[in-house]
Amino acid sequence: MPSGHILVVDDEPDIRNLVKEILEDEGFEVSIADSGETARQARRMRRPDLILLDIWMDDVDGITLLREWSEGGSLPCPIIIMSGHATVETAVEATRLGAYDFIEKPISLAKLLLVVNRALESEKLQQENQGLRQQAQPVSEPAGRSEVMQALREQAKKIAQHNTWVLISGEPGSGKEVAARYIHAQSSLRDQPFIEVAVGSMSAEHSAAELFGSEDGGRIVYGRLEQANGGTLLLGNISDMDLQTQARLLSVFQTHSFLRMGGTEPVPVDIRLIATTARDLEQEVREGRFREDLYYHLNVVPLHVPALREHSEDVPELLNFYVDRFVMQENLPYREFSIAAQNRLRNYTWPGNNRELKNLVQRLLILGQGPIVDIEEVEGALQQVGETVDASGSSATLPLDLPLREAREQFEKVYLEHQLQEVGGSVGKLAKRVGMERTHLYRKLRGLGIDFKKGGD
Repeated sequence: MPSGHILVVDDEPDIRNLVKEILEDEGFEVSIADSGETARQARRMRRPDLILLDIWMDDVDGITLLREWSEGGSLPCPIIIMSGHATVETAVEATRLGAYDFIEKPISLAKLLLVVNRALESEKLQQENQGLRQQAQPVSEPAGRSEVMQALREQAKKIAQHNTWVLISGEPGSGKEVAARYIHAQSSLRDQPFIEVAVGSMSAEHSAAELFGSEDGGRIVYGRLEQANGGTLLLGNISDMDLQTQARLLSVFQTHSFLRMGGTEPVPVDIRLIATTARDLEQEVREGRFREDLYYHLNVVPLHVPALREHSEDVPELLNFYVDRFVMQENLPYREFSIAAQNRLRNYTWPGNNRELKNLVQRLLILGQGPIVDIEEVEGALQQVGETVDASGSSATLPLDLPLREAREQFEKVYLEHQLQEVGGSVGKLAKRVGMERTHLYRKLRGLGIDFKKGGD
C-alpha cells in the first residue's frame, strides 16, 4: 500500500476535499491548506513528501510559493501544479523552478494517482541513488558463515523487531553501517526512509542545523531528523558529536519532538535512531566528552560487530563477495583467488577490517593480470601497503577516505600493537619505548581494544 504525507493546497474546498478523500483511500496521509499562508504553516509544522499546489489563490499564487521554496537551490519535495488556467509562460516558469508535473482542472482521478505515484517513486529513487553515491552499494546483510557472524545476524534480527534506539560498536571498517542497514531492512520500518549522517564530517557550529534543520522567516530547511521521520536515522561515529548537540538529541528521545534552529514551535518526530561508535563510550563519559544520560539511553540495546581477525574463516567468502561486487558494479575483470592466496589472507591481521579487504580486492582487480590471483601477487600487495608500520612511521594500510579521528585511531592501534609485540607484551617496557605515562597508556590500550599483559619494567 502507498505511504507518504501529501499536502494539498487549493482555495476551492470541493477540489481539495475530493483530492484528500481520493488520496486517503489509496493509503496516503493527507493535510490540506486553503491558502498560501496556511500552506506555509503546514510546511512549518511537518515536512511533506509531496505537495499538490494550485496556481491561482487569493493571497499568494503558486508560482510565488514555488519561487520561495526553491530559494535553497532545490525544492524540498516533489511539487505537482494543479491549474485550470495556466498559460505556457506559467508552465515554463513552474518547470524552471522545479515543479515535477502539471495536472489540468477538471482533475482526472486516474491521472492524479498516476502522477502522484510517479513523483513519489522518482523521489525515492533519487534518494537511493544519493545513498549509493555516498557509500557505494549497501551490503544487504553482514556477510560470513562463521558462528560469530551467524550470531550477529540473529541478534540484529531480534533487535529489529523493537523500535528502540540502538548502539552499534566495533572497530573502524568492521561493518557497523552494514549492521545498521540490516536492522532497518529487517524491521517494520523497512519501507520508510533510512538517512545516514557521518557525525565526524559535521563541524560543531553546523551540526545542530544539519540534524534539526532551521527556520529563517518563511524559509525552512529540513534537517536529517525530519528527512528520517517515520524511518531510521543512522548517526555514524556518535562519539564525535559535540556536547551541546548531544543535549538536543537527548531531548528528542524524551519529548519525541524538537525545535529547528531559529524555530519556536516544536516539531513532532517519530524515528528509530541507530548510533555507531569505534570508541569506548564509557571511557568518553568518564573523560567528560560524552553525556552519561545519552549514553545510557543509547546503550539499552547494544550490538557489537566483531573485528575481521575474530572471524578470519570468513575471509574467503568475503573475497568472493567483493570480487563479484566490483565485477558487476565497476565492470572490472573477474579474477579468482588461489587457495594459497586465500589462506595467506586468512592469516593476515586486517587492521582496517572489512574496509581494508574491500580496498585490497579492488586494487588487485584493477592492477592485476590473468584470471588467478596467486600468493605471490598477494604478498606483493601486502608488502606494498605494509602489514604493520613502515620505517617512515606511517601505516599504509589505512584507507585515505577516513575521517581524521578514525585514521588516527587506526594508526595508533597498529603502532601500539607492533610496539607491544616488540617488547614481549610488557606494558612497562612499552610505556618507556613510546614515551607515555603508564596509567594513560593502560587507558589508551583498553580504549583501542588491544589485548595486553601487565608486565614488569
